[in-house]
Amino acid sequence: MELRQLAYFVAVAEERNFTRAAERLHVAQPGVSAQIRRLERELGQELFDRSGRTVRLTAAGAAVLPHARTALAAADGARSAAEELTGLLRGTVAIGSVTSHKVDLPGLLADFHRDHPAVEITLTEETTDRLVDGVRTGRLDAAVISVGETVPEGLASVVVDDQPIVAAVAPGHELAVHARLPLAALRGHALISLPGGTGLRARLDEACAAAGFTPRIAFEAGDPGVLAELAARGLGVAILPAVVAAARPDRLRGVALTRPDLRGRLVFAWRAGGPAGPAGRALVGRARAALRSTGR
Repeated sequence: MELRQLAYFVAVAEERNFTRAAERLHVAQPGVSAQIRRLERELGQELFDRSGRTVRLTAAGAAVLPHARTALAAADGARSAAEELTGLLRGTVAIGSVTSHKVDLPGLLADFHRDHPAVEITLTEETTDRLVDGVRTGRLDAAVISVGETVPEGLASVVVDDQPIVAAVAPGHELAVHARLPLAALRGHALISLPGGTGLRARLDEACAAAGFTPRIAFEAGDPGVLAELAARGLGVAILPAVVAAARPDRLRGVALTRPDLRGRLVFAWRAGGPAGPAGRALVGRARAALRSTGR
């Protein structure tokens, strides 16, 4: 059994697709398949159910997965411990992020790369649900995510931003004459929102359910700027952070929502106890210091 086989196995398990796993590993897809087959023959069990459109773990695969992750983490730890004796930080750092926030991730990563050029850094944009899963499973070292009043279980965090969520409408919209409205006033209106799986959408769905109605989502987009533009053109009511609506004072009116108040909190989150590798721990430590220095 080789560490390479375990790494391929974990990648396929997380991506649920041999092609995406190969792309992530920067190897040819047939090579991934061949190594997985060798591992299955050695273990005497099929690790994946390949009959569907997505690859799924078999019972044997699910049992092997945590041990494979532990073995890979131990190997990385041994390698890092040896490298730290030379004072040179190596390894990889994987960061995730939602699409719109105030964190200067490019600046943070550039500074980190300058001080630790031997560390490979990756940055991906995904929904909050996928980012939380990535941090929990170790696929990501840290991520900027959208949360409610509590941080998802198993994660530690520092607040990046906390601001009200408003109903943004064009100046000629019937709701534009109001400064604030109860959330229930949105019942029946065409709403413009981020897609499911995002933190802001989760806050909206939860609040509407508590108010006794299901929101009528007319348009979805992953970029808050696109949502604002759709609302500015009179296509509905955009559910947005107040700062996004305020950036277009001539084209949008932000109506405060009450009963309940809606707030959007962004946090920089990492696995409780810290990332597994020294490079990840170093980046998280730097990010925490940077956020504290900006007063957040």
